[in-house]
Parts: sequence; structure tokens; C-alpha cells
Amino acid sequence: MSTIKRFTGRVLLVAAANLAMSVSARAADGSLDYRILATSKTSTMEKELNEAAAGGYRFAKAMGGKSANGGEEVIVAMMKEAATAGQGTLRYKLLATTKTSTMQKEMQRWADEGYEYVEQTVFQSAFGGREVVVIMEADSARQAPRSTYQLLATTKTSTMQKELKEAGAQGYVLLGLTIGKTEMGGDEVVAVLRKN
Repeated sequence: MSTIKRFTGRVLLVAAANLAMSVSARAADGSLDYRILATSKTSTMEKELNEAAAGGYRFAKAMGGKSANGGEEVIVAMMKEAATAGQGTLRYKLLATTKTSTMQKEMQRWADEGYEYVEQTVFQSAFGGREVVVIMEADSARQAPRSTYQLLATTKTSTMQKELKEAGAQGYVLLGLTIGKTEMGGDEVVAVLRKN
């Protein structure tokens, strides 16, 4: 088994454990309602995210992959708590690209407009590439300082470790990891980091 596959397996295990703990903690506080969004086009997912947000739902989790019907889809779980008092107006941006340099610029642009990273996944696009997809959320009730984002991409896990250490020394916090086919033409580990 390759280093990247073992690395991916560990990342998926940690993500599943975090979701289970998050849902368990919230469920103890009251009832929850869920809505599943699924589309084969990343361009329509942003619209669906914002429509669900207008109905009181908040982003929970996302995943890209093959669905039961055999097609590639981006699937998003949205959640609404029974008591949503104090929740501001939510808005979402979905960024998808095979160019990591473009993704970092787009993330920073929307961060400057008040959006924050909430998730990343990989989606097989109609053009044959595995796009890195990042979902960002703006909450009118949140008064957080603007964030600075850094995106790292490499084919070697040893290089990723070195780059993560350097970014960590500058105060960047790792938010997510995915493996996608990027502009370099190969499978790359893509890390998104943030510093407030």
C-alpha cells in the first residue's frame, strides 16, 4: 500500500470520528433536522447550499464520489437545529479548481469578504479531472477576525510534512487534506491552512 493511500485512510478515519463526536454532542442538546444535497455539477451546488441556508440549514459535511446510480456527485449534508435563535444569515461559496494557485487566491478573496473555510473534498468533474472543492461560509452573526489562507500541494508526503512544519512555525493551522489531480498533472496531497 502506498504512503499516500495509508495517509488518506488515516485522514478519513479521523474525519469520520470528528463527525460522529460533533453530531453526538449536538444531538444531546436537542433535535436536529437534516437535508441532503446532491448534484453532478459543482456549479449548481453553491445555489443549492444557499437555498438550504435560507431555510435555516447550516453546512455539516461534504463528500465527492460515485453515488448508487453510478454517477459522480458532490453530496452535502445540511443540518438545522430545533432552536436556531441567534443564528445569523448564512451564505456559501463553493470553489472548485484543478489549479492550486487559483484556489488559494479565490479562498483569500472570499475570506476578505467575510467567508471562512468549512470543508474540502475532491470531485470528479465532467472534464476528466479530480477537482479540489472548497466550501466557504459567511455568517452575519460571526464577528471573527479576517483569516489568511495558505494552500500547499505536493506529490510527496515527505515534502508535505516539511511544508506543514514551516507553515505551522508561522502560525498556520491545518484545516483539511485531500488528494486530487491538480495542474501539475498528477495526484497531489492538497492541504488548506488558516491563520487569524
